[in-house]
Amino acid sequence: MIDLYYWPTPNGWKVTIMLEECGLPYKLHPVNIGRGDQFQPAFLAISPNNRMPAIVDHDPPGGGAAVSVFESAAILMYLAEKTGRFMPKDLRGRVAVTEWLFWQMGGLGPMSGQNTHFRAYAPEKLPYAIDRYTKEVNRLYGVMDRQLAKTGAFLAGDYSIADMASWPWVVPWERQGQNLADFPNLKRWFETMKARPAVTKGFEIGKELRNPAGMDDAAKKVLFGQTAQSTAQAAGAAR
Repeated sequence: MIDLYYWPTPNGWKVTIMLEECGLPYKLHPVNIGRGDQFQPAFLAISPNNRMPAIVDHDPPGGGAAVSVFESAAILMYLAEKTGRFMPKDLRGRVAVTEWLFWQMGGLGPMSGQNTHFRAYAPEKLPYAIDRYTKEVNRLYGVMDRQLAKTGAFLAGDYSIADMASWPWVVPWERQGQNLADFPNLKRWFETMKARPAVTKGFEIGKELRNPAGMDDAAKKVLFGQTAQSTAQAAGAAR
């Protein structure tokens, strides 16, 4: 059994999609990031960066003590190794998947996150920041579109954890100020992914946990503007 520490966000969806694709049994542990659950000592013990998702695998390959993993890409790679699925076994295939997985972690995710922040959550509209990140997300969509024109159905050739990592960050394309019609290969890939039953199921996990009214001021205070000192204080208060 795998314990999944989760909240329904793009990074969380990556892992639920992978777990559903692999058919692995897991138990969901909601981590309400808008209310500070990520600072609980038990969670920090497995995710020292106070970010979800994280997992604890009680049946790791080779047996022995449970294995905890934090960071969504590390979790995807761990599960791929555990199951032997969605990561090619040949050198060039592994390199391609790893490249696009790290591209998502270093580019698509952070830039989309900043774009959402300045478009939706910043206390004042900053035209420069909105324009900067909207254009950068547009550039990244173009990178994906050109890659998919070369590879066909999926980012690294065959369906892989690189696709699972990237798709959740394209889900809010309208909120990102983008138009999928401008990227025909990306749109085709997006719809192909959306049609996979495990992707649909993984995306739906925990949807009842989301606040339909959006993020309130209390959640914004918890999530934005953390420093080393404030994070330590929050962790101490959670004890």
